[in-house]
Amino acid sequence: MRRTVHALAAGLVLAAGLTAPAFAQKTTATIGMRLEPPHLDPTAGAAAAIDEVVYQNVFEGLTRIDADGSVKPGLAESWSISDDGLTYTFQLRDGVTFHDGTGFDAEDVKFSFDRARADESTNAQKRIFEPIEAVTVVDPETVEITLSRPAGSFLFDLGWGDAVIVAAESADTNTTAPVGTGPFKFSRWVKGDSVLLERNEAYWGEPAALTGATFKFVGDPAASLAAMLAGDLDAYPNFPATENLPQFEADPRFAVVVGTSEGETILALNNREKPFADLKVRQAISHAIDRQAIIDGAMFGYGTPIGSHFAPHHPAYEDLTGTYPYALEKARTLLAEAGYPDGFEATMKLPPTTYARRSGEIIASELSKIGITVEIIPVEWAQWLEQVFKGHDFDMTIVSHTEPLDVDIYARDDYYFGYDNPEFDAIIDTLQSEADPKARNALFRQAQDMIAADAVNGFLFQLPKAGVWNAKLKGLWSDAPIQANDLTDVHWAP
Repeated sequence: MRRTVHALAAGLVLAAGLTAPAFAQKTTATIGMRLEPPHLDPTAGAAAAIDEVVYQNVFEGLTRIDADGSVKPGLAESWSISDDGLTYTFQLRDGVTFHDGTGFDAEDVKFSFDRARADESTNAQKRIFEPIEAVTVVDPETVEITLSRPAGSFLFDLGWGDAVIVAAESADTNTTAPVGTGPFKFSRWVKGDSVLLERNEAYWGEPAALTGATFKFVGDPAASLAAMLAGDLDAYPNFPATENLPQFEADPRFAVVVGTSEGETILALNNREKPFADLKVRQAISHAIDRQAIIDGAMFGYGTPIGSHFAPHHPAYEDLTGTYPYALEKARTLLAEAGYPDGFEATMKLPPTTYARRSGEIIASELSKIGITVEIIPVEWAQWLEQVFKGHDFDMTIVSHTEPLDVDIYARDDYYFGYDNPEFDAIIDTLQSEADPKARNALFRQAQDMIAADAVNGFLFQLPKAGVWNAKLKGLWSDAPIQANDLTDVHWAP
């Protein structure tokens, strides 16, 4: 009798297995981010978090930057360049529409670029559009851009989030309700929590595998760890707590991928104000920075020391970490020569990123050894942008500059750290009109040498891209040649 019952039970189990539906394959993904963007218009803000949500997902440009940093066709399917390097003719894709149903054509390109280069433009990268002399609509699918001078990085620059194409009908409301041409449409923004995207079923190209994506803002490192372990997040492309990476590496549910980024992490100094206007003071601070101690203490060993504002993976990179080696006695001597034998007091405004807060504590301790007393002032990201980046109201701060090949920021008028050197400006002017790769690399090296020698900022380390995600989630970028969480090829493996 018992054997009969067992057999019957086995049969019921088997039948249940045959009739019960299989678990459905996931079609959405929840992506963790440290910072919430201040708005969602990449053409009107400098915050990397904007591009990390909408670049290539919601908005597209004439060109796009691929995962390996190469320039690929975007809304322009092809282009030609005149022999003198001054005229670019773009052939646009046919059948493209914006998410609100309006059509895309050459008029939208002209509108976008004329808007970006206008005097009243709030574009954070207006230098991209500075060489443009005219944008001419040849026909609905052809646009001609005439430059006033050659621009060696023009096609690469057009792949930035700052150069995406927007429509006149929706440009004014893109900060809160972005409308682009990308594979995902904006769905909802729950302030303080998340941004939701849904697949654009009318997309001109290969449709996205994901039916939707949620960018979830999880600020606290401990909360990020808990959310990943619990499965509340499917991925955290820039995981904020590198000390937890070994725990994920030991768990087969997760993939841990540590790649490179364009994030030069610096101790930015206000060169406009005393005492930081004094070269000897800045040199003293540079000598007081123990880069490896910062990498070990703040990044748990992840990161590459840098001695200037340039990414180590670029062929023009120079290792200038020896320009001001860690030397406390030399630092004290330089401070005394500058008139500060007993040091001075200063403030350090730190944004909420983990690398900034942890690095700030270590640097404050190091600077105390040469008599500089640092008051740490934690600020939220919006405060940092308003007070430090825009208002220049700071002594010191720590931030990673994640824009690619952005050494030119040291030549920008009224930039937040206030470096002013006509010789450096001349190097950048020459660089911007130089198209030959070897000549450009030589100019990049000159630029690195000059800002390193001038100790403009304390150059700390290159920010690693430490990604953690569900092992079945495929297609996320390993490296970060541009600030982005491109979901174009992201999919779930069976």
